[in-house]
Amino acid sequence: MMARDPIRLWLNAHLGLVYVFLYVPILVLIALSFNKSGLPTAWTGFSTEWYGKLVANPKILSAAGNSLIVAVASTIISTVIGTLLAMGLEEGRSNPWLDALVAAPMIIPDIVLAIALLSFYTLLNMSLGLHSIVLSHAVFNIAFVCMVVRTRLKNFDRSIVEASIDLGASELTTFRRVTLPVIAPGVVAAALLSFTLSIDEFIIAYFTAGAGQGSTTFPMQIYAMIRFGVTPEINAIATIVIGFSFFLVLLSQRLNREAAP
Repeated sequence: MMARDPIRLWLNAHLGLVYVFLYVPILVLIALSFNKSGLPTAWTGFSTEWYGKLVANPKILSAAGNSLIVAVASTIISTVIGTLLAMGLEEGRSNPWLDALVAAPMIIPDIVLAIALLSFYTLLNMSLGLHSIVLSHAVFNIAFVCMVVRTRLKNFDRSIVEASIDLGASELTTFRRVTLPVIAPGVVAAALLSFTLSIDEFIIAYFTAGAGQGSTTFPMQIYAMIRFGVTPEINAIATIVIGFSFFLVLLSQRLNREAAP
């Protein structure tokens, strides 16, 4: 027992250093977003004026609206397709090659997927805009939705489905009134994860957006602003994105735990 204490102490110290490395820069960024000074690092007092300037900036508001449109639309598409795909895979015989194919969008580097999608749209002679970003994000998110829903389906009691059919319910009624309510927490968790990924995603959106402010998403607007230097206004934007993303991921994880038997 005594021999294990130094090892446990070392592991705890290592864990603490990892947390410091990951989160101290984020905490510094959040603190500087309330900096009264226009300088990015010199602290001169507490102020919320940079958050007020964000609200008064039409380009930021437009980009935020575009991101919400893209995130909501892509989440609906990917949740529906990903849930049905998960059910189909769980109903069929296990195939590692098929599982690898479904998971490919999660493994392929974002820039490779972005170039592939752009090439595909060009081949189809398809115009670029918010609609192309929505489709691209849906392709990216389907795999994540499928994996989350499959986790719930692996512990699904299929005897209740058989009982429903034996009692005369159709397959559609059984799905709507039996299967879907049982897997609903997992589906909602997958949808929240999909929404979070879409809100934060930059590379795929950058390649498939086309030109113009009308298809500029929130991360793209931040990138355009940061090229001229880091300001407290950008720190304020980053703080809002971090807080929103953290809340959605936390909610998704909670729903996923509640979905587990």
